[in-house]
Amino acid sequence: MTDAIKIDVWSDIACPWCYIGKRNLETGLAEVAGDADAPRVEVTYHSYELSPDTPVDFEGDQTEYLVQHKGISREQALEMAARVTDVARDAGLDYHFDNLKHTNTVKAHELVHFAKEKGLQGSMKERLLSAHFVEGRHVGRIDDLVELAVEIGLDADEAREALISEKYVEAVRADEEQARAYGINGVPFFVIDGKYGISGAQPPAAFSQIARQVWAEHQGEPAAV
Repeated sequence: MTDAIKIDVWSDIACPWCYIGKRNLETGLAEVAGDADAPRVEVTYHSYELSPDTPVDFEGDQTEYLVQHKGISREQALEMAARVTDVARDAGLDYHFDNLKHTNTVKAHELVHFAKEKGLQGSMKERLLSAHFVEGRHVGRIDDLVELAVEIGLDADEAREALISEKYVEAVRADEEQARAYGINGVPFFVIDGKYGISGAQPPAAFSQIARQVWAEHQGEPAAV
């Protein structure tokens, strides 16, 4: 049997482009799933903190956050949020920046690693992104994170213990160290089979194209990627 294509994704829970990129990746892979010789793909998510200095409870809204962290004007911040909302809508996502609660994401990343150990990494990643960008829920406090973990079928006590003990902090740091080794300085970033890199929230067609090309490589056929 031909080995599956391995797609490693570096992203942050607080990154609006990361959710768009995730959805576009899924859409692109859904397209190739209908091929006569459909590629087999394994997707793994890795931690990346865009603003590790953000407090757990940020005092301010989306506009104030962008003004403080990107050094732009309020008008520019509003324009940026509107543009991202439009792009997200095209990807099938209904962003609500007016309700968004900025927070430190290290605990959310720890939770994704815990969920990975339980075979639910993809579901946990999706739940966190939706909670943050669509529902305006808090994704930085342990109590809130445990609630989200339970919603996808994880045990509340086990999830809480994992977060309190910081058992998965080392895994988060290892992901971030690997990102530095690859030279990743922005997310989302997709690494295909450890050889090819795709930066940013590319359209679904970009992902379907590279999946077909790399699948051909797996089968010994020449392919220009």
